[in-house]
This record gives sequence, structure tokens and C-alpha cells, in this order.
Amino acid sequence: MTELAPGFLWGASTAPHQIEGNNLNSDFWASEGRMPGMERSGDACDSYHRYREDMKLLADAGLDAYRFGIEWARIEPVPGMISRAELAHYRRMIDTAVELGLTPVVTLHHFTSPLWFAQEGGWLGDRAVERFRAYAEAVAPILGGVEWVVTMNEPNMLAIMIGMAEAMRNQQAAGEWQSPTLDHEGPRPPLPAPDVKTGERLVEAHHAVREVLRGRTGAKIGWTVANRAFVARPGAEEKKRELEYVWEDLYLEGSRGDDFVGVQSYSSQWVGPDGIEPHPQHPDNTLVGTAYRPDALGIAVRHTAEVTGGMPILVTENGIATHDDTRRIAYTDEALKHLRTAIADGADVRGYLHWSLLDNYEWGHWEPTFGLIEVDRETFERRPKPSLAWLGETARRVRD
Repeated sequence: MTELAPGFLWGASTAPHQIEGNNLNSDFWASEGRMPGMERSGDACDSYHRYREDMKLLADAGLDAYRFGIEWARIEPVPGMISRAELAHYRRMIDTAVELGLTPVVTLHHFTSPLWFAQEGGWLGDRAVERFRAYAEAVAPILGGVEWVVTMNEPNMLAIMIGMAEAMRNQQAAGEWQSPTLDHEGPRPPLPAPDVKTGERLVEAHHAVREVLRGRTGAKIGWTVANRAFVARPGAEEKKRELEYVWEDLYLEGSRGDDFVGVQSYSSQWVGPDGIEPHPQHPDNTLVGTAYRPDALGIAVRHTAEVTGGMPILVTENGIATHDDTRRIAYTDEALKHLRTAIADGADVRGYLHWSLLDNYEWGHWEPTFGLIEVDRETFERRPKPSLAWLGETARRVRD
């Protein structure tokens, strides 16, 4: 890869609930085990205590950036009570990353919220924006020296999760739980599109927190969007544009005025005249049921650049759920080639962060493995996979 932006970041990403363990005060923790087939996160990867080990493995491999999250439910376990100890914990994480030569990319909200926030109406409640703004005000003092801050992870997927939670509360959900990040093959219908009104509320919350952080930090502020990488069948271009607005463009347009936008890409979906085409079962499908489409990253980056008017892009997630690490390397290698082509065509990309650093808890399931590092769930031993060394060597080769 050539002609990369100065300081181009190479690294990996995680989410706090998926790796930390025992996130006792969060809404998702409270929901775990309530649906058939839904596994508990429990100790997860115990990264709450082992974050230095995780970061060191990343840095020793030759990578220079780590995206991790701050857990709101730990910072504010009850309304208005801010844990100074937890703020200090996350500041130590930031300092550790910097000490090890890693650029921290800090996410303030990665799907999970305090249980009390959910109980007072969550993102659809009257005080939602006010509550999120107050949380950002509490966290801002520990963000000194942090260059990249993500306000919210995948608000379009979060909107879907909000709808799923509403269905559970109204007892409309049936059958076994499946994570919204899994492709829904079989008897369960496909995921509904994100609700536009919910999306608009999340845009409002993002803008409120962006204002807070710009006034109190020197960080670049943005959020990340789950990119569907839609491709239209002949004659379905209008339907594709219609779906893109609901699934992505509402949120990409909401990022205008930000300092960057995060692209999160895994696979691609065909759109026909009647809508999104269900992806058939196939031996090449990933462990989450999606098509093997490393070209999706290039599609996602191009679409994001077009909608945002050339805004700086950080690839904040890209990866594959597979037990075959050779396949992970092949997928990532091809995805990076498509990224290179998009950059050559003018996309302003500032970094590539692989999903994920660790095999982790996949929102109700442990089976899908995305990680560059295997984790023994009994002993928490970290076992780096060849893909970690391969990605580090790729980064070194490009820098040299």
C-alpha cells in the first residue's frame, strides 16, 4: 500500500462489554440469559484487569493504534454518581497505550448503557440527550492527549437493538436469541431496518456530545457507522438509494461537521427491486452467516466518502468470523487491496483498525471468533494467532 496519509494508523479494535467482564450495571448484562440460546458474558476476556497484556501484544506485533471503549455503566452506576475510581482506571488505560507506543482511539458508547438509563426510557426517553451529554462532561477530563474520540459505535445497529429491546419488553420476540451482528438465516425473519425517528434521536445525542468534547478536549471527534456495502441488481438502483438512507446515509449525513467518520465493514449485500436479497447458506459463509466479501471494505469507503463529501475516514472495524486463521489473513489481505484502490481513487483514509484484537463475546454468543488473539476462557491465557504477526508485518512493510 502506498500514498497513505501521514501518521496512518495500524491497529485493532475492541468493545468494553465484549472483553472486560462483569459489567454488572449495564442494560445488556441485565438482559443476558433471558432469551433461549443467549449466553452470558460473565468474566468475558477479563480485559478489565489484563488490558496491559493485551496492549503489549498489539504493540509488540508492530502495530501502533488501539481502539477501546469506556463503559458508561461503570462510570455512572446510578444517575449523577460518578465513579472517580473508574475514571482513573480508564485514564490508566490511555496512559498505558501511550507508554507502549499505541495511539488510543477511545469510544464513549459501544451499544451498552447503564441499566438505570434503559429503565427511564433509554435513547427514546425524554432525558436521553441530557444524560449522554452529562456523561461526556464527566469523561472529558480524562481525555487529555487523546487524538481520536468516537462518541457512539454504529448508531444504525444501536437503533436496531433498541427496536429488539422494545419487542422483548412487549413480549413480541419469539424463538432463540441471535445477536443483531449475526446474519439471520433459517426460521427467524431478517433484521428490520433501523427506525428513522430513533436514528434522528441518536444524531441529536451525537451532536450534543460533539459540542461538549470540542469545548473540553483537543481530540478529533466522530462516530462509526455499520456499512452494509449494498450493491444493486440491474434496475434496483432506486431501491438501493432508498435503503441506503435508512440503513446508513441518515447516520453518515449526521457525521457532517465531524472531524472524521468511522467505517465498519465486514460483508456486502445485494439489493433487488424488492429490497435486500437474503443471502443463501453457502460453505464459504462466515461463522456469522455473512458472505465472504473482502471487497466490501472498498465499497463501504467509497460510499462513505461520497455521502460525507470527502470527510477523513478511519476504518474502525473490518474483519471476518472464522476459526481458520489462514482464511482471516487471506480475507484481510484482499480487503486491504480494495482499501488501497479506494485511497488511490481519492478517499481520505487515516487508518485501519482490525476487528477484533481478541476472540470475544459476540452479543449473546461465544462461537464466532473474529480475533487476532485466542483467549482461553478458563485461564484467560492469550494465544496470538499468525494473523496478528502478519498484520504487524504488513504495517511495518508499508511504513518502511
